[in-house]
Amino acid sequence: MQSNDNPNLESSRSQTRAILSYMRKGNSITPAEARKLFGCDRLSGRIMDIEKIVGYKPLRKYVEAKGFDAYGKPIKKRVMSYWLKTES
Repeated sequence: MQSNDNPNLESSRSQTRAILSYMRKGNSITPAEARKLFGCDRLSGRIMDIEKIVGYKPLRKYVEAKGFDAYGKPIKKRVMSYWLKTES
């Protein structure tokens, strides 16, 4: 049987805590922002961890972002943005 050990478990936990704190302050986050702010290359995985902590799926929608194609040409692309429900 194959083991599913994550050699970066503490790093993943640290990123999850930082991203959750950021989102609890009312911020939304995209994969590019997660990479820039927290060094996170797998935001969807951290969002799954956050779901377990907060008890619901964070809200999400596609947004348009600027990027570059393989030749360095500027392009617009759609990426997922995540945020938490506001508490009233």
